[in-house]
Formats: sequence, C-alpha cells, structure tokens
Amino acid sequence: MSDRALSVVRAGALTTVQDQGRPGHAHLGVPRSGALDAPAAALANRLVGNATGAAVLETTLDGCSLRPRSAVVAVVTGAPCPVSVDGRPAAWGAPVRVPAGALLDIGPARAGVRSYVAVAGGVAVDPVLGSRSTDLLSGLGPAPLTDGTVLPLGCPGAGHARVDVVPHPAPPDELVLRVTPGPREDWFTASAVRTLTTRTYRVSSASNRIGLRTEGPALERAVSGELPSEGMVLGAVQVPPDGRPVVFLADHPTTGGYPVIAVVRETDLPAAAQAVPGIPVRFLAVRRR
Repeated sequence: MSDRALSVVRAGALTTVQDQGRPGHAHLGVPRSGALDAPAAALANRLVGNATGAAVLETTLDGCSLRPRSAVVAVVTGAPCPVSVDGRPAAWGAPVRVPAGALLDIGPARAGVRSYVAVAGGVAVDPVLGSRSTDLLSGLGPAPLTDGTVLPLGCPGAGHARVDVVPHPAPPDELVLRVTPGPREDWFTASAVRTLTTRTYRVSSASNRIGLRTEGPALERAVSGELPSEGMVLGAVQVPPDGRPVVFLADHPTTGGYPVIAVVRETDLPAAAQAVPGIPVRFLAVRRR
C-alpha cells in the first residue's frame, strides 16, 4: 500500500467516512447518506484544498485518533473539540501539519455532536454508486471505522486555504426546525397539528444518522388504519405509533408506512446533526412555497 494512508489508532464511538452522499438512487432503495453537517464537511475540505465532494471522516461525540504514514495537512471542523499532534495542542478549524508517524488526536466534542476531519487529498476508499459514504441503513460504503483500520488517501491539491478566521455556526442551544405541513397531516387531529408547532420537544438520546428522535407530547392520530408504504424524503417528520415525531436524516429509509405530518426545510438539517440529547426542539410552521 502507498504511504499516502491513515492508520486508525482509536476509532471512537462512531467514526465513518462521508462525502456528499449518493442522491438519485431512492428507486433502488438506497438512501442519500453523506455528511450530516454538510457545511462543516465542505468547510473542512476547503481549508485543506480539497474539492467540496472529497471524502472526510465524521466522528460522533468522542472523536478519534489517527496516525498518517506520511506527512499530511489536516483540519477539524464541526463540533468544537480539542485537537493535538503527539500530545501538543493544535488548532481546531484551521489547517494543521501532521508529520509522518505522529498521532493526530481529535478529542471529545465540547459542544455539538459531530466533528469532521479532512486530510489533504481526501479519504480515497473505493466509491460505491458514486460515493464513498458509509450508509448505516443499507450497509453500502466502508464499514464504520475500527481500531487498526487503514484508510488510503488521495493526492493533495496545490495547497490549503490561508485564512485568519472562518465563519462557523456554533452548535445550537435550541433546535428550531422550519416545517412545511403534510403530506399526511390529515391523518392527525387538528389538536395534534397545533401541538407539533406550538409545544417544545427535546432531542432523544436514541437519535442517530437515520433520524433525530424526539421526546415530548404524543401526537394523536385521526386515522387509525395502516398507511401503505410510500416514498420518504430527507427531513420528513414521521410519527411512529408512540406519537413522538422523528426527523429523517441522511441515512433514512427510502420508504415508510408511518404517516409524515410535515417536512423540515433541508437548510435546517445541519443544525440537527449537532443537536445534543436533551436540548429543546421547536417545529416552526412555514407556508408552502
């Protein structure tokens, strides 16, 4: 194997390879997948001189540790966290040179949930259906990282971005999700629809890359029958039998049989990727476009 590679020393709770995903394959039952906080992943790539669609690592809560076989330039964005190289503090949100054999440690998130690690040249695992993303639902793409995994790297570009400060939103203290009602709001009582958009929910610890689960008032159904499976979209707010809304994220199933009471604006979903369990969630109704 080429010396353009990373060895995973500590994989962390859940670290996956992600890029912009594989849209356009829902008819095959394949979710879009891709980085949950797409702006953070794109910023990381920009800072190391990669194309926007280069593959990065997405960590969850407790980071990871990596050892490059040759000198690399890396950057960490997304959830703020401590970064070190061979035990010496290094910058978060700015390019860092990591010598060959040095240990790059991405520590636990100080706020938010997911950090993104970009390396100049990108993670060059084999693409599947045009994407290098790990899809936890379908099993496509590389498996979640484990200790000892070796990841090939691509060739770096001309150079990384040289900036003093980069704009980056802080992880939310309250998650506000704008929703368009429907398509199955008529399966719920008028009171349930009001409850969704006037009451406060909280992020459940059962949330994952498939969906952001909530805790709060149950939504009462007006129709008790079974709904035939139908297509699901990113941001769909599906209501399972317990009545608590679930917001579908990047690894969501492409079909489902529970009614969708509303759909979240896609531009609001990156904040959902950084919403820690327990923070408030409010659904804000907006007019159909």
